[in-house]
Amino acid sequence: MKVKNICCIGAGYVGGPTMAVIAKKCPEIKVTVVDINQARIAAWNDEDVNNIPVYEPGLGEIVAESRGRNLFFSTDVDGAIDEADMIFISVNTPTKTYGEGKGQAADLKWIELCARQIARVAKGDKIVVEKSTLPVRTASTLKDILEHTGNGPHFQILSNPEFLAEGTAVQDLLEPDRVLIGGSQDEGGQKAIQELVNIYAHWVPKEKILTTNVWSSELSKLTANAYLAQRVSSINSLSELCEHTEADINEVAKAIGTDSRIGPKFLKASVGFGGSCFQKDILNLVYISRTYGLHEVADYWEQVILMNDHQKRRFAKKIIRTLYNTVSGKKISFLGWAFKKDTNDTRESAAIYVADYLLNEQSYIAVFDPKVKSEQVFMDLDRLNTRNPEENRKYVKTETDPYKACEGSHAVAVLTEWDEFTGYDWQRIYDSMLKPAHVFDGRNLLDKDKLKSIGFQVHVIGSSD
Repeated sequence: MKVKNICCIGAGYVGGPTMAVIAKKCPEIKVTVVDINQARIAAWNDEDVNNIPVYEPGLGEIVAESRGRNLFFSTDVDGAIDEADMIFISVNTPTKTYGEGKGQAADLKWIELCARQIARVAKGDKIVVEKSTLPVRTASTLKDILEHTGNGPHFQILSNPEFLAEGTAVQDLLEPDRVLIGGSQDEGGQKAIQELVNIYAHWVPKEKILTTNVWSSELSKLTANAYLAQRVSSINSLSELCEHTEADINEVAKAIGTDSRIGPKFLKASVGFGGSCFQKDILNLVYISRTYGLHEVADYWEQVILMNDHQKRRFAKKIIRTLYNTVSGKKISFLGWAFKKDTNDTRESAAIYVADYLLNEQSYIAVFDPKVKSEQVFMDLDRLNTRNPEENRKYVKTETDPYKACEGSHAVAVLTEWDEFTGYDWQRIYDSMLKPAHVFDGRNLLDKDKLKSIGFQVHVIGSSD
C-alpha cells in the first residue's frame, strides 16, 4: 500500500502540530485532521494563524504554508476515515476519574470509540497508528475491536508515540532525537512499519528512526516521561535540603550536570512539573505495575508524583509562613499560569494547585500570563471542585497587564518561566506594592541580587533566604 491520504483523529496539542509538519514535509500526501469539536476546527481554519488553538513558536507559519494545499481541518470524521490509507489516533487519554483504576489508570473510552468508528466506516485495508500515549498492550485492544466489528478490511496497528516538549514542539518534530515505530513482527506488520518509516524518512535521518515490536514502543513512551519526571522530582527534593543547609541548588545542579553520565538537562529546580503527560503517564505506569502485582515497582514510581505534590504544597506554605502565617485578605500576584513557558497549555500546571492552596487560606490572587486566557484560569480552578465558581471569581482576578496584576500586592509569585518576566521594570513593581514587598521565585528565573538591591525580600526555590 502506498500511502496517499492520511487522516488524524484529534486536533489537539499532538495531532495538529504533528500533521502540520508531515504535510509540510510530504507535499504529495493529503493530510486531513478531524475532530468533533467544531470550535476547535474553526480555530485551526481561522484566516489569521495567530488564532489557531495551539500556541507553539513557528507553528502558525507551517500551518499557513500547507493549509488548503495538502493540509485540511474538518469535522467530517467519517469522510476522512473512508478516504485515508493511514489513520492516526491522537485523542485524549486522561486519568480515570471513576470506577476501577480511578486516579491512576488511563481512560481509554475515546480510543475505543475511535476504533469502533474506524471499523464501521472503513471499506478498505487501513494502517492504524497509535499517536496518543497509551498503556502497554492497548494495540491488542484496538486490533480486537477492529477485526471483530469491521466490514472485512484488514488492519495493521502501529505504535508511534510522540516525544514532544511543549514550547519546542515544532523543533522537536523537525529535528527529533528519534522517531519510534512499533508494529507486528509478521510480514504484514513489517510492511506497515515500512510505510510509516517512508513518511518520516522525507526529513528524518534513517538512523534516527527506530523500529520495535508494538509493546516495546508503547512502554518506551511511558518510560521516557517517567524518567524525565523522576529527574525533576529528584532535583526538587534536593532543593528543599539546600534551603536548610545554605547550599545552592543551582550550583549543585551545575556540578552534577557536568558528569557525562548524568548530563545537564531536567536539573532545573522549580515549584514542580505539570503538563498533560508526566503525571498521567507515571500514574498509568503505577497502575499497570500494581495490576501485575509488582507493588515495589509501583511504589517506586509513585514517589515521583508524591514529591511533585509536596513541592507545590511547600511553596504555597512558604508564602503563608513568610507573610506572618496568614494570607487572609492579602493580595498575591501570580506571574504565569501555563505549566511552562512558550505554551498556552495549563494542564496540571503548578500554578493551579498553589492558587488553590492559597485560596483555602482566603487569599486574593491576581493572575497574569502572556498566553493564557482568563476563561482558562477559571476553568482550571472550577475543575478542582474545591469551591463554587462564584467564590473562585470573587477571590481571583486576571489581568492583561503585569504591572496592574502586581499593584497593591503583598507578594509576587513567579509560577511560569516566561523570559519576558526578567525584563520587567522591577523598580516600578516594587514601588506599587505593599511593604515589605516579597518575591517568591518558583522557577529560579529572576536576578536575586538585583531584586534585593531594589528592596525586595526574595525567596528562591533551592537557596536559603
